[in-house]
Amino acid sequence: MQIIPVLDIMDGVVVRGAGGDRANYRPIVTPLAPGADPVAVAKGLMSLVDFPAFYIADLDAIEGRAPNAAALADLLEALPRTQFWIDAGVRDRADVERILAVPRQVAVIGSESIADASVATDFAGEARAVLSLDFRGENFLGPAALLDDPAGWPQRVVVMTLAKVGSGTGPDLARLAEIVGRAGGRRVFAAGGVRDAGDLAALRDAGIAGALVSTALHDGRLSPATLRGLA
Repeated sequence: MQIIPVLDIMDGVVVRGAGGDRANYRPIVTPLAPGADPVAVAKGLMSLVDFPAFYIADLDAIEGRAPNAAALADLLEALPRTQFWIDAGVRDRADVERILAVPRQVAVIGSESIADASVATDFAGEARAVLSLDFRGENFLGPAALLDDPAGWPQRVVVMTLAKVGSGTGPDLARLAEIVGRAGGRRVFAAGGVRDAGDLAALRDAGIAGALVSTALHDGRLSPATLRGLA
């Protein structure tokens, strides 16, 4: 199982995400770094294990503001062997192509940000494209046609349960199982709610390929030994 640490970036710093309530996110306080600078936090996470990829949620871009371009450039320079999954609120094909134009960047196509399913389905065969199926409560955020037709999904799919982010309430196993059953062999990644090694074991048993994790890494509930054992 692949563990992908998440950096939620707003106004140039890493913030602590909770429940998808982005207006109330505050700069992260973590024992892994002296402050909330993205490079410092990323290197602190790398002190646990050598993660091959990070998930970068550019919250300003997602909300339609200017993207955190300088922070992303600093991360690419500081971690030259690391891949970055960039969730920047892509809205059209050109937005996706801008992310793909940078080596080591993976374009995350979040369903909540697109009005037309073709923004995702046009990149179904792109190895560096990831579809994020976004949910708030029981509601799917995005074009219904995208959720209804798995044939147009890329080979990697994130199931993002926004209410679970930073909640410490456990992953949404029922929804994840449903998506795995429909995904046709695609790799499905869980986002939101992972608390500890027990949750990761439950996800693995459910056929989940990986998990996006933040709080449990900073709080120490996922130890380096546990993370190494997942490889």
